[in-house]
Amino acid sequence: GNLDDLSRRAVEVLRSADIIACEDTRRTRVLLDRFEIPRPGRMVSYREQTELRESERLLVSLKRGATVVLCSDGGYPGISDPGYRLICAAAEHGVELCVIPGASAVPVALLSSGLPSSSYVFKGYPPKKEGARLRFFEEEKNGAHTLVIFESPLRVVKALNSALSVLGNRKAAVCIELTKKFERVSRGFLADLIEEFEDQKIKGEVTIVIVGNNPKFISSMDVSGLKEINLPE
Repeated sequence: GNLDDLSRRAVEVLRSADIIACEDTRRTRVLLDRFEIPRPGRMVSYREQTELRESERLLVSLKRGATVVLCSDGGYPGISDPGYRLICAAAEHGVELCVIPGASAVPVALLSSGLPSSSYVFKGYPPKKEGARLRFFEEEKNGAHTLVIFESPLRVVKALNSALSVLGNRKAAVCIELTKKFERVSRGFLADLIEEFEDQKIKGEVTIVIVGNNPKFISSMDVSGLKEINLPE
């Protein structure tokens, strides 16, 4: 995300690290250089492919008293990014955990969407295959909460089409490159967003927000068969 979102507390924690475990060492080096943070004794590549092996090694270091800082390329480690295995292992072995608050696409997209934010669910990335993706949205069909998901820029229209066929023509927002230079938020009904992005080549990180099952936010063309839920204004 935007490097200026990094807090002073996060900078000090990075300075104190004995080991930095990062999704991409090259990108984390950019972060360190930007804030003139000396590189620690060890920088470990902690990616999906190495997460299990490196978690075991890092746990040994943690139990010996080392300070390990876990970084992802953007947002929070463990939120649709590598990190869960190390966090879980540390908790199970009584290692002190400290989460440093910072920017995340989930609340930023939710608030940028202009959709109800009092109750929401985040479900990460939908399945790639259409059948599984349809079942993914079917689970949310009658929920009153706003739905927040991540999606590959290559599958945005497929995800919107699946949502439309299962949920009806609800209000939604497609949020691209949040907090970055080319940030963009498109709002409208699902059918309108499909038309907008159908012939576009999307670049960057994408977060999609879809309103819950409330007739107030669903186009009349697709409300049949949906359970009505009365929500407070």
